[in-house]
Amino acid sequence: MSEYWPVTDVLAYLTGSWRVERSVRDLASGAQGSFSGTTVFEPLDDEKGLLHHESGTFVWQDVTRPAERTLRFLADGDGAGRADVRFADGRPFHDLDLTSGRHVTDHPCAADLYRGEFTVRDADHWRTVWRVGGPTKDLLLTTDYTRDTGQDPEHASKRKPGQG
Repeated sequence: MSEYWPVTDVLAYLTGSWRVERSVRDLASGAQGSFSGTTVFEPLDDEKGLLHHESGTFVWQDVTRPAERTLRFLADGDGAGRADVRFADGRPFHDLDLTSGRHVTDHPCAADLYRGEFTVRDADHWRTVWRVGGPTKDLLLTTDYTRDTGQDPEHASKRKPGQG
């Protein structure tokens, strides 16, 4: 059995609410932080895709503060297992192809390079690992997503491998 779970329809797979736990490590200084919160994927009104809104609490160097971000996951014409991920203002962020259950992508940002690895574990768990390198950055961000099935307790039992 593969350690990755193929997704045939990425937008259908992501739709809904997810609990989020993120660890942030500065590999140069050894500093560590964390984020805990929720990510909700909701249909966009004006185009085929999802609005991703993440909100929660970020702790860095013993300072706790609210944090949030918004992204747009747009349908990719190459297939339902793919999406074009954009920042809230429409700028390109990265591509996403979960047809094999694993995807690696890059995002250059000024002098920094963000390299992301996406892995799908099953119908209700996926992970991102971003390695950020540049002249002043050496970070590792690991995020685990767990589907919030509180609204539909039978959700997980209805899904089969490869279903979106």
